[in-house]
Amino acid sequence: MNEIELILQELSEMDSLFRKVVKIIPSFDITDPKVLPYGLKPHTRSVSWIVEQVIAQQTKYHRKKLNLEDVDIDLPDTCLHDCEIKKGGKIYFVNVKITNAETRDNKNDIAAVEKLYKRYNANPNYRLIYAVFGFKFRNVNISFVKDYIHMFSPQFLPIYVNPRNDKIQAYYKADAEERTRDEFLRLLRENSRSIRL
Repeated sequence: MNEIELILQELSEMDSLFRKVVKIIPSFDITDPKVLPYGLKPHTRSVSWIVEQVIAQQTKYHRKKLNLEDVDIDLPDTCLHDCEIKKGGKIYFVNVKITNAETRDNKNDIAAVEKLYKRYNANPNYRLIYAVFGFKFRNVNISFVKDYIHMFSPQFLPIYVNPRNDKIQAYYKADAEERTRDEFLRLLRENSRSIRL
């Protein structure tokens, strides 16, 4: 199996896994409605870290039910991924993202180019998977939209680097541009202002 086929297979495996996680916890309250009687403003930024933690922790908590060997969520904040999922002797490096399913898609800062470049260049077995979950927001309740779960690899993104902060910027549901690691690293070098060789 070549590298591109391997990435596509891993994306499919993680898609299947996270659909099961959403079935386990389809919705939850962020807090007691008595604490926030008027609810939270429906901005993704007001709940993103908490919702991302719910997904990662529920995956770890239900690891046996999900046929996983382990899920490591105790990673430094500076890490490119939020969790390391161990399954079938392999490690999947996953960064969890959420998006409000009721708003239009916008371009998002995905990752710092230099950080991504260094990690991919240093470790040939590092393949980052972004797991994007669409959710709906009602007062203090979060519910996942089961049809809005999307996996993507930064290696397959259209490469647009935001000149203001040197981060790859893309739509979460961008059309995949399958490319090898070498092509990916070359494009990062050519488009980055921070990578100096």
